[in-house]
Amino acid sequence: MSPWLRGEIPVVPHGSRSLRPASRMKKHRIFTTSFASVYPHYVQKAERKGRTRAEVDQVICWLTGYTPDALAEQIERRKDFETFFAEAPALHPNAVRITGVVCGVRIEEIDDPLMRNIRYLDKLVEELAKGRPMEKILRS
Repeated sequence: MSPWLRGEIPVVPHGSRSLRPASRMKKHRIFTTSFASVYPHYVQKAERKGRTRAEVDQVICWLTGYTPDALAEQIERRKDFETFFAEAPALHPNAVRITGVVCGVRIEEIDDPLMRNIRYLDKLVEELAKGRPMEKILRS
């Protein structure tokens, strides 16, 4: 599997002798994408399958520790994903129990913590849209 798909940033050859550290590479595009621009797609995906915006908000708040008001503020301020997760009060302790494949990548194999958090969120919304009971989605 490609290091990019696992959320890792590989060392890139530069010139014939030196290796440039990956930290100088550009961030993944999703990190700089505003959460507010993706949020309507999460809601739309859930609503197409008979779920509600409130349920989408509930799973987001469960994962991130945001209150509904704080979540609305993050959306209003158009924070990017990196800031959205950096400012999150606390990732839920049961988030590590979220497993499976999202976008062809096994979540538990993603090394980058931010990418893993984004994929956790994707997986929760996917489970919601598939009609899974809320108690199971929230790993209670």
